[in-house]
Amino acid sequence: MLNRKRAGRELPSHETSLIARGTTIRGNLHFTGALHLDGCIEGAVIAEADDGVLTVSEHGQVIGEVRVPHAVINGRIDGNVLSDARLELAAQACIAGDVHYRLLEMAAGAQVNGRMVHVGADVPRELAAPRSKPGEEEPAEAESAQA
Repeated sequence: MLNRKRAGRELPSHETSLIARGTTIRGNLHFTGALHLDGCIEGAVIAEADDGVLTVSEHGQVIGEVRVPHAVINGRIDGNVLSDARLELAAQACIAGDVHYRLLEMAAGAQVNGRMVHVGADVPRELAAPRSKPGEEEPAEAESAQA
């Protein structure tokens, strides 16, 4: 059996999990190591370690938030993406949501339909609720403006 601890810390997993084409997972998915997605996940995809790598092939799709340090996206993400290390958007990538990244590589043809937010050392664990559209007042602001 492999000893997975060194100096009191858990060693990173270099094992790869595969979700095959034609497979749909409903619910949040937490993983360590690498995850290769050819199928569909309807829920959040969350890496549990700082070395987690998500690869979404041109056939893969996530309907939900993605929170991973490293990602290579060539499929579709319908939700926000938070990457605190490196995010690579390949030519067929299509993201419908906000993208928070530290380091970004984006190929010609990749699409992002949302905000692109460069972050420093801290990537938020969860995104805030959507803001109102420009020109619309927040309810609290509207009340204080009348006072």
